[in-house]
Amino acid sequence: MNTFKLKLPIILGSALLAMNVMGQNTTKPLQVSGVYPHLATFNEGWTLPGSKKKTNGDGGENGIGAITPWANQLWMVTYSPHLPHGSSDKLYSLDKNLNVTIHPESIGGTPANRMIHKESNQLITSNYFIDKNGKVRVVPFSAMPGRMTATARHLTDPVNMVYFYDMEGMLYEVNVKTLAAKKLFNKPVPGWHGKGAYTGQNQLIVANNGEEAVFKLKKEMLEAGDLPKNEEDKGVLASWDGKTWKIIERRQFTDVTGPGGIYGSPTDKSPVWSIGWDKRSVMLKLLDDGKWYTYRLPKAARTYDHRGGWYTEWPRIREIGNGKMLMDMHGMMYDFPKSFSRKNSGGIVPVSSHLRYIPDFCSWNNQIVIATDETTVLENPMAGRAQSNLWFGQFEDLKTWGGATGWGGPWNNDEVKAGVPSDPFLVGGFNKKVLHLAQSANQTVNFSIEVDKLGNNTWVNYKTIAIPANTYQYFIFPDNFNANWVRFKTDADTKASAFFHFTGKMQQQQDPMFNSIAGINEQVEINTNLIRPSGHNKNLQVLNTNSDKYTEINEKLQTLTNTADSTAEMKRLLAIKKSYIMDEASVIIKDKTGTFRLPTNAKAYESFDYRDKREIESERFMLNIQGTFYEVGREAGFIATRPVTTHKKKIIDFCTWRGLLVLSGTKLDAKGDGHYFGNTSNGLWYGGIDDLWKMGKPVGEGGVWKNTNIQANEPSLPYLMTGYDQKKVSISVDKDTKITLEVDFDLSGFHKYKTFEIKAGKTMDYQFPSGFSAHWVRAIADKGCKATVWFTYQ
Repeated sequence: MNTFKLKLPIILGSALLAMNVMGQNTTKPLQVSGVYPHLATFNEGWTLPGSKKKTNGDGGENGIGAITPWANQLWMVTYSPHLPHGSSDKLYSLDKNLNVTIHPESIGGTPANRMIHKESNQLITSNYFIDKNGKVRVVPFSAMPGRMTATARHLTDPVNMVYFYDMEGMLYEVNVKTLAAKKLFNKPVPGWHGKGAYTGQNQLIVANNGEEAVFKLKKEMLEAGDLPKNEEDKGVLASWDGKTWKIIERRQFTDVTGPGGIYGSPTDKSPVWSIGWDKRSVMLKLLDDGKWYTYRLPKAARTYDHRGGWYTEWPRIREIGNGKMLMDMHGMMYDFPKSFSRKNSGGIVPVSSHLRYIPDFCSWNNQIVIATDETTVLENPMAGRAQSNLWFGQFEDLKTWGGATGWGGPWNNDEVKAGVPSDPFLVGGFNKKVLHLAQSANQTVNFSIEVDKLGNNTWVNYKTIAIPANTYQYFIFPDNFNANWVRFKTDADTKASAFFHFTGKMQQQQDPMFNSIAGINEQVEINTNLIRPSGHNKNLQVLNTNSDKYTEINEKLQTLTNTADSTAEMKRLLAIKKSYIMDEASVIIKDKTGTFRLPTNAKAYESFDYRDKREIESERFMLNIQGTFYEVGREAGFIATRPVTTHKKKIIDFCTWRGLLVLSGTKLDAKGDGHYFGNTSNGLWYGGIDDLWKMGKPVGEGGVWKNTNIQANEPSLPYLMTGYDQKKVSISVDKDTKITLEVDFDLSGFHKYKTFEIKAGKTMDYQFPSGFSAHWVRAIADKGCKATVWFTYQ
């Protein structure tokens, strides 16, 4: 968007489609899968290739940090990475017709805060104070520098003052009338990458979600707490009563809020909630009647895990209209009840898992609106410039995204004391549920499973499972099992794991919206296009590799023919390089986290060139291998891979642009259907990133060995198991052999699942129990032989 001062709305008419309503000509913006391309946000600090060095990160990222309905419009701020003194990011507002105003008061920076101050009737977002008529005032960075992450009500003067909390840990107070700012603390508590702050029950509660220092920190600089004492001391949840700081927990926390949402706590007795995580699972902290409690939920994705907390921007619990709240954390959305408290903890229900990287969401104009942090250039040279957009839809639309698949538990190789219950773990609303139990005591330990059926903190014993010394067992909950929470106790001290895998309901058949993309076995001509968000303008660059014809696409998804030829640039930046290998058994991938195997789908994939790895959401990328898309985190690596969908399409290239997912590989004779746009040289498929779930559930087949000569007691490479619902294995050997399958359910090591005695020349078929899942599976033979261990996922 333009950086010059602008007083009137920019009416993005170039993206409008004519309509006729009741005899009057009106206009309606082009929309694809809930995304309006003309609403895409860009940062003018990134105008030419190489300008990142000149702008110190200005425009290297373009996340939409906060969105808020206010003064009959939707307001939003964008951010660049680590710019506490401002950037060319903007303050925007949208009217009900989706006309955009870029406000001349914009000062940029790295903001994600938003609060409505009731007494002065102002929206506060970034350093902006916006009154009921939309008038904008600004606290300049010269008076209050920082990357503002939260604004909270004041403890002693809430009528006139508010708090601002910044990512480096600074705490300010600002007068809502005069905008006079005063720094109260520079770094009161440990942990870095501040994410949340909220005032409730007469205390200010702040959250940091990382432990990567921005400047050298000494204990004496802190008001409370200490430098990390162990590997698990990361981030912080802390409180201040106006006099004394206290450390609540040294874990990675993000949002802090309550039933009053962005208006603040309704009363001094209202509960306060905070969401975070550790190596075990997602954490939900509850402050109720002055006491803190911990609840746990699964992670749907591990792309958010990082010591610095850099890949969680910004998980929220907030209102979505009609008295409803939505919680988004670690790739899973939940229906979240406003009544959540110690006496009433029921009603948290998973809605879906997602791929979109979501800083904020709200209800506006009778729709749910979701912000993104999408295409970046931080470590993504295939993109020319950073950009993001909004998604518009209904609550029911969210249910069409990924199934509620996830992992986690209250114990992960933890020292456990006899009779001491674990934190409650959410099981209500999940489909297939398998519990993995392991313990390392030199005696049998009984694990008691207790359930809270109604969410009223009434616990009853459900089942006791005896785990022999130093062993592992699994338990699959029956389909009719019904409870909100489970927790665990042991009858002896031990080191234990109690870890769930939930397999959600996935879309069985591919949606017709993908009909324009050629199937892998279809004998048709296709558009073989390389695609890239441009760096010199805001278009999509397209290069047809068959004809070497270069074109660009504008925000109306129309072809531009009078552009400068960038063929050489496209060939240089988008050269297709294979990132995996294959043998007779399966796909092999390798990175810093290890070497792993993935299923195959069709031999035809090895007969043409296609993109198999690309970042399409900020700081996480997709693998597109053998007809299946997988999500991988930039830091989490291949060990934490999760399958998304098996499409069995001839997808040549893929990217995100203007908030849209773009796929190439369309049929030459494809017709416009709301997702296909273009012509016989640049026809492309356009949709939303979470449309991928509608391509069908993950399937595939392959092995850890195929007629392979193996050594005794030498384990195979790990083979992916998570995210597939129907699984079987076939095993054959050339001599009588015992083959043991081992599973890794928590990415911390393998456990014996089952040993099969296989006769020479015979094939043994084994169907895994319905609901069983782990992340990885591998095989070990008790003697040298030639073996095949072949998995089929349907």
